[in-house]
Amino acid sequence: MIKLGILHPGQMGISVAASAKNSGCEVYWASENRSEQTRIRAVEHGLIDAHTLAELCHTCNLIVSVCPPHAAEDLARQIMELGFHGTYLDANAISPQRVRRMGESLSSAGIHFVDGGIIGGPAWEPGSTWLYLSGEDAQKAADCFSAGPLEVSVIGSEIGKASALKMCYAAYTKGSTALLSAVLAAAEELGVREELENEWSRGGSDFSEQAQNRARKVTAKAWRFEGEMKEIAATLAGAGIPDGFHLAASEIYRRTAHFKDAAETPELQEVLDALLLK
Repeated sequence: MIKLGILHPGQMGISVAASAKNSGCEVYWASENRSEQTRIRAVEHGLIDAHTLAELCHTCNLIVSVCPPHAAEDLARQIMELGFHGTYLDANAISPQRVRRMGESLSSAGIHFVDGGIIGGPAWEPGSTWLYLSGEDAQKAADCFSAGPLEVSVIGSEIGKASALKMCYAAYTKGSTALLSAVLAAAEELGVREELENEWSRGGSDFSEQAQNRARKVTAKAWRFEGEMKEIAATLAGAGIPDGFHLAASEIYRRTAHFKDAAETPELQEVLDALLLK
């Protein structure tokens, strides 16, 4: 039986862990230095507590990393330094350049490395969320999620390919939301937001409402998207494409990152004020 360790069971990670359990894996996590909210999620879904990262590395033969982009490389380094020698799946939103560098380091330490990219929200419904995998050991990791509801697709043996797909997809979906947020804030500051929204609403279109809702709802994830935009910028630069748009998008998300723990979705005016530094 595969003993799979999940780093860390946040909202996305816990759904990945649940699919692994559905597929017959024993799923572990490490409670050391984790929040009470994370502990509750892990207990609710029957994850086995290894208590420490060291014990997790000793117990598991496959470790899956699902964490904020800025933490991915440090977390992989910790696992390597703890002497893990199984298969390590990095499923974070990071650039292919970074993931290739991580893969080289882990492989040199005797760890089988798999590149992963998740497209979609937490995987609770079949057909809603896809985990793309690449690398020589990608199929071994894919087999751990065969029963879903997380959908899995192996797209090649090349490390960096799965991350490149994730970056290109998010460059539009999350980048366009940052652009809409910036446009709404600029229109507010220039005194033409009402006229802009009227223009967007011509012919019965609901685009104005969509734009407002996207700008408001994305604030809950802005703290993660700030780093992801930088990874996308690096991805584009590595492909010879200007990176400035997504560096600006990172700043847009930085300005609204403090809404992370808000009890309710902020009103549009609160979001615009934050973007305008008011």
